[in-house]
Amino acid sequence: MKEAIRKSEVLIEALPHIKKFFEKTIVIKYGGAAVDEKGLDPAILEDIMFMNYVGMRPVIVHGGGPYISKMMKKAGIEPKFIGGRRYTDDKSLHIIESALATINGKIVKALKGMGAKAFGISGRENGLIRVKKMKLDADLGYVGEVTSVDTTVIKRLIKDNIVPVIYPLGIGRDHHVYNVNADDVASEIAVALKAEKFVLLTNVRGVLKDKKDPDSLYDTLKAGEAMKLINKNIIDGGMIPKTMSCINAIKGGVKKAHILDAGIPHALLLEIFTDKGIGTQVVK
Repeated sequence: MKEAIRKSEVLIEALPHIKKFFEKTIVIKYGGAAVDEKGLDPAILEDIMFMNYVGMRPVIVHGGGPYISKMMKKAGIEPKFIGGRRYTDDKSLHIIESALATINGKIVKALKGMGAKAFGISGRENGLIRVKKMKLDADLGYVGEVTSVDTTVIKRLIKDNIVPVIYPLGIGRDHHVYNVNADDVASEIAVALKAEKFVLLTNVRGVLKDKKDPDSLYDTLKAGEAMKLINKNIIDGGMIPKTMSCINAIKGGVKKAHILDAGIPHALLLEIFTDKGIGTQVVK
């Protein structure tokens, strides 16, 4: 009986959030580490399916870093990173595209197996993601920086209650395909869709005041405060591009951005449908 009462309390707590986000677009960046030797995490996909069933409009953007590196090594290519970006030549690009398409197919198949409608898209298709060559001190090869997003196909899928599952390739003005950072793509898509939320699933709880103390979590940060933490090196390393993608989303008009640990069972539901949440939310 106590367990039944507890479950009813959870549903009551979730109800105003379900009402608030009905027919709202939520862009979810599904981390590249999501596909490993164990395969997809069913809890994440169940959360996305739940969101879809209660009338929200989830859009998935996924990466595939670990799987891409694995496929490159199998092909005899040692992955090379410059400034945190993967160096991409023609041979690497072919492997990256194949790996991302494989991951995309698995996500779509899993969602369909759970009863949701889903459709996989490459960012290179129909000019969805337009890019320019990213320029750093060193040449990155075919690595792109997003210049525009055409939301036509995404909006059509959303209207038909189909979950778009997008992988981050783009087309340059030279008509060449470019590899693009999935965090950047997800953030720009969230801005272009005027999304209610941008959720970044990763392998850390969120932004920490003290990296040695997992309980020193910032529940909420204003975009300006987050930028100051980057400048003070409190946010550093791999958290910088993740936090910057959240700041970019907020500056572009997205109402809230969230950084969550995908390893926590049902992290999406706990963050979106509870009053306290479990990660770091970035606000204006």
